[in-house]
Amino acid sequence: MKIKFCGAASGVTGSCHLLTTEDHKILLDCGQFQGGKAQEALNYEPFPFEPSEIECVILSHAHIDHCGRLPLLVKRGFTGKIYCTDATADLLDVMLKDSGYIHEKDAEWKNRKAERAGKPPVEPLYTYDDACKTLEFVQPVLYDQLIQINDDMRIVFNDAGHILGSAITELWVREGDGESKIVFSGDLGMINRPILRDPTVIKKADYVIMETTYGNRNHPANATSIKALLDIVLKTVRRGGTVVIPSFAVGRTQELIFEFNKFYEEHSEYKEELDKLMVYVDSPMATTATEVFRRNAQVFDEETRNYILKGDNPLDFKNLRFTRSTAESQALNMDRTPKVIISASGMCEAGRIRHHLKHNLWDSRSSIIFVGYQAEGTLGKLLVEGKKDVTLFGEEIHVNAEIYNLEGFSGHADQNGLFSWIAGFRQKPKQVFLVHGEEDSKKDFAELIHGRLGYDPVVVLGTSEFELDLNTARLLNYEEAEEEGYRDEEIQNLRNKIASIHGDIESILYNADLAMGKHISEDKMIKINNIVQELEKATMVLGSTVTEEDRPVSPQN
Repeated sequence: MKIKFCGAASGVTGSCHLLTTEDHKILLDCGQFQGGKAQEALNYEPFPFEPSEIECVILSHAHIDHCGRLPLLVKRGFTGKIYCTDATADLLDVMLKDSGYIHEKDAEWKNRKAERAGKPPVEPLYTYDDACKTLEFVQPVLYDQLIQINDDMRIVFNDAGHILGSAITELWVREGDGESKIVFSGDLGMINRPILRDPTVIKKADYVIMETTYGNRNHPANATSIKALLDIVLKTVRRGGTVVIPSFAVGRTQELIFEFNKFYEEHSEYKEELDKLMVYVDSPMATTATEVFRRNAQVFDEETRNYILKGDNPLDFKNLRFTRSTAESQALNMDRTPKVIISASGMCEAGRIRHHLKHNLWDSRSSIIFVGYQAEGTLGKLLVEGKKDVTLFGEEIHVNAEIYNLEGFSGHADQNGLFSWIAGFRQKPKQVFLVHGEEDSKKDFAELIHGRLGYDPVVVLGTSEFELDLNTARLLNYEEAEEEGYRDEEIQNLRNKIASIHGDIESILYNADLAMGKHISEDKMIKINNIVQELEKATMVLGSTVTEEDRPVSPQN
């Protein structure tokens, strides 16, 4: 078995890893390169494999740097399945269509300039129609379901806590007489964050492919960033300025809505000021993504699920407005009333955020707050680093606004979080591959886990391929797991999930099947587990759609 790192190898974007066995070729992610012109140009290069030979894609989550070249893969001959969580599938419908539309418009703009200059026209990387065709290949899967993707490979998606639907993938590969387990971290989230659950700790793996976005630094405490956000907002509006927050449409925007909701509920001492302050989400994609969040309450953390089951909506409050039309967006900049504008893209490379920056960067009363990772070569990175003059839409803008970078809002695990996750393995993996990070970040994290865990990880640099020796890999199969008591632990997890859905269901299944203890068959265990996932989702969806008026009144004791 071989693994070839085809993206997110020398940097953070373009996640794409090719796994090849004697009989199969599959991809882990197929993301778009983002950043400066040099990074964007990589998207137009041929894939380092033949797309038509790829059997399937296992997708970690819906951020464009992980899914953004899927339509290009289809355009160039791929016809297999795209496995992802059901929440990711919902978001893909938003993300890929929007990306296809942007590529079309970008090509139109370039061709108008090319025509005037007498140059040949360019084609978009892919189109809206290409994105729609790609969605036909998507195969949604629930968390914790064991899925056979071919005769020799099985996968399980675990919650990564990064964005809605993000997954850590466990992949079992059988080749010849041996079976190995590969764990792909995808992007890991921070622990104790609102809305989403903490990243799942995986106990065993032969090979680990791990992200290192923040492998060499730690974030400030999230509570510190939340307080700083409130302080910046109040300071800015008191001097008559506007707060502009470049934010990723999926993940950070919804977390910001959640935190602003709490501002308005919990800070009565600022009620008079907050009552006058409007918060605008000016991104059609973010607006639609927020609707997708509301439909997927089954993957929220306990705090957010309790909000929903009580009839509260943590992603809405009276001063929140969503703007979809261009006219509504333009009106925000015509009205100089102090306000908060949350807009995409998070790195300021495209979208409406560039218009809001043009109208606010020059104004010393305004504040620009960054809440997510800024890749090298992006406008966001330049502003965070203190650049005082930038060009937007052909016009030079001098930066007078205050620039803030609240890394506590980042959706990526910091160094402590990454170390905690890799330290969760009960046994040392055969090999750990570090990807999805700048070179310094990967090397620093490699030194950290070498010194504290004794690991000798591979720092992946550039497109590279490795042979994975299945003959000497430990066998991590169900027989071994049963011997170590893992089956008993798995049964207890099922009992807990069933109990959280409904006591009666727990009682029925317990008496009918689970009383068999660890002697329950593998097939039956998989079947019960998959049923539980379906029940859990159905329960939360129903809970999130029942209004207070519809909710039955409990009988009096």
